[in-house]
Amino acid sequence: MSELHTQLWASADILRGKMDASEYKNYLLGLVFYKYLSDQQLRAVYEEEHGKIKEYPSCSEQYNGLLEWYKDDPADIKKTISKKLGYFIEPNYLFYKLRKKASEYELQIDDLKNAFVKLGKQGEHFTGLFDDVDLSSTKLGANAQQRNVTITEVIKALDEIDLFGHAGDVIGDAYEYLIGQFAAGAGKKAGEFYTPQSISKIISEIVSIGQENTAPFHIYDPAMGSGSLMLNIRQFIKNPRMAHFHGQELNTTTFHLAKMNLILHNVDQNQMRLRNGDTLDEDWPTDEPYLFHAVVMNPPYSANWSADDKFLSDPRFERFGKLAPKSKADFAFLLHGFYHLNEKGTMGIVLPHGVLFRGASEGTIRKTLLEMGAIDAVIGLPPNIFYGTSIPTVVLILKKNRSKRDVLFIDASKGFEKQKNQNNLRVEDIKKIVDTYKKRKSIPQYAHLASHDEIVSNDFNLNIPRYVDTFEEEEQIDIVALSQEITDLNLQIKQNETEFLSLLNNLAVTDETKEIIQATKRIFK
Repeated sequence: MSELHTQLWASADILRGKMDASEYKNYLLGLVFYKYLSDQQLRAVYEEEHGKIKEYPSCSEQYNGLLEWYKDDPADIKKTISKKLGYFIEPNYLFYKLRKKASEYELQIDDLKNAFVKLGKQGEHFTGLFDDVDLSSTKLGANAQQRNVTITEVIKALDEIDLFGHAGDVIGDAYEYLIGQFAAGAGKKAGEFYTPQSISKIISEIVSIGQENTAPFHIYDPAMGSGSLMLNIRQFIKNPRMAHFHGQELNTTTFHLAKMNLILHNVDQNQMRLRNGDTLDEDWPTDEPYLFHAVVMNPPYSANWSADDKFLSDPRFERFGKLAPKSKADFAFLLHGFYHLNEKGTMGIVLPHGVLFRGASEGTIRKTLLEMGAIDAVIGLPPNIFYGTSIPTVVLILKKNRSKRDVLFIDASKGFEKQKNQNNLRVEDIKKIVDTYKKRKSIPQYAHLASHDEIVSNDFNLNIPRYVDTFEEEEQIDIVALSQEITDLNLQIKQNETEFLSLLNNLAVTDETKEIIQATKRIFK
């Protein structure tokens, strides 16, 4: 277990029993984020005076340096650090100071409230980020003193986390860990908010193919959850600092989580455009840029939406003549994302298998997409990959203006590692999927490149087993050889019986053995 997970577990222990996981996750992630901003500020001040180094001194020494500068010239330090980080936390409200008060049991819950309020006033990026950290909740304690004790213990536990020493997506990893450990409390919809890293890597690598040198690179996630699916693109492009992130999320709590996540990954505020809104009900973005190099999405599966007739004249949907059903918005999300893809871009979306074969309006939309050549690949994933749902899912890869209308089918449903609570795609499984996509060739029992005529002959049904035959024939039995083997075995058995009875006849017969010998001979008759 990593240090991050160990301390999250210790912190969760303090809150467990007081509230369920869907609630205390907000407290833990909010405090982890605040600690990161505080610790980052301490480092920034130290670097201004000493430059960047491999190993930094203790938080105590960094804090003393900051305090010295602050007392000497508060206006200068505020201006310098705000320009560098986009915010400045007063010394008394830094996580280090709050932790020190907590150690001496002098922390008041109002100290933390004031810290959140002051940070929330330092720009749009911080507005509302801590709204879900309800420090007045009676679940923390029946009175102010009990709430002080609870928060004091949580802060002491979280202070042990070295956020700069953690390799990876801190907020995303913390969120994934909390969901994994407390899935029942987090609710069955937990998987909508966080896409496992393995799936994120597959989609990010595929949508970046042929665009690795593009700069600036604009990526859009219309159902962004924690934002982790977008962030993975930086692993696969040559100029990660020139990646621009555009995202929309309906759930306000999750929207704030995504903002935290991007800030934690040092995304400049000018390269981050996020919106808390309903992706389907109102198109966004509608200003420049509104077409993107990559669109990635893991929307809520088979969600409800209005499907109002007004959307038939919406530019996102009008060319398809039909709308996704009210009870299954899967194609509505897909068409929204596809509309916002630029002419050379690539889109990757995770959906349930039903989109491959369901009829009625969905069949009409699917046929139109296939006639356009928009569906580039269908990748079947193993079951039980996502948190909160065991249903198997599929990744659809889409492009605009393809010269061909063939579709690559990949059945990756059997390549995984089974773990305690869910299945996991290994490094080799991910590599096989991406390599197969790049080569775009059929592989027996794994992948098939289907022509458009073949798809038409299947009535535009994209169910993967129609194209990738994973059936393994049993080895044929040689009846003649088997018959001869049985005959030989019978002869051998008869010979052994004869030899055994002969040995019995040579035994010395006594009153005690006579009855046993006779009984044995009766068995072999």
